[in-house]
Amino acid sequence: MSREAPVRICESMRVRLPCATRRNVYVKSKEAGERVMQSLKKRLEKDLKLKVNEEKSKVERPWKRKFLGYTVTNEKKTRIKIAKKTIDRMKDKVREIIGRSRGRSLKKTIEELKPKLRGWISYFRYTEVDNALKELDSWIRRKLRKIIWKQMKLPRKRAKEMIKRGVAEDMARKTAGSHKGAWRNAMTKAMHIAFPVSFFEDMGLISLFQQKQKFSVVS
Repeated sequence: MSREAPVRICESMRVRLPCATRRNVYVKSKEAGERVMQSLKKRLEKDLKLKVNEEKSKVERPWKRKFLGYTVTNEKKTRIKIAKKTIDRMKDKVREIIGRSRGRSLKKTIEELKPKLRGWISYFRYTEVDNALKELDSWIRRKLRKIIWKQMKLPRKRAKEMIKRGVAEDMARKTAGSHKGAWRNAMTKAMHIAFPVSFFEDMGLISLFQQKQKFSVVS
């Protein structure tokens, strides 16, 4: 076991283990993985009297598993990236905050979002794949444009506001009179012109991608 999986649990040093300890063990082949899995289970359950979670303990390709919110890419040169389930959970938190925005100003909603976004990217700043951050930034802005669309309420008010913000009159009136839902209208060209990235930056919204770039410069 010591040759295949250099994992040591220092009971002799009286190290207190948390209720649930997670470890990933990487080997060269599936067959080696199966051998290591059996060795570890025997050592943990029989010798150390610890319980192994059968549901979460699997032999699988590294890019199909996640560890502390991260996973790796399926490339010749492996890179660390944020796991899809982690991003989905972040989206759920954003939905929860935005769902409480009824009756509140957009600025207050953004103020509530900021510490959540800042803390999240502080933890996941080690990701080496930036596309997911750019996509999440874009998705959050679309959610906020959806709020703006709903708050403008009437087509006449929507058209007037978009024209005021630089949208061509024909485009503004056509978009404002659309019978599509708020989510689809939030991604229209007119809404992007009226409420660009700079609009949300001025409102105090932070960019996950830009924050990650700042961490990279510091490190």
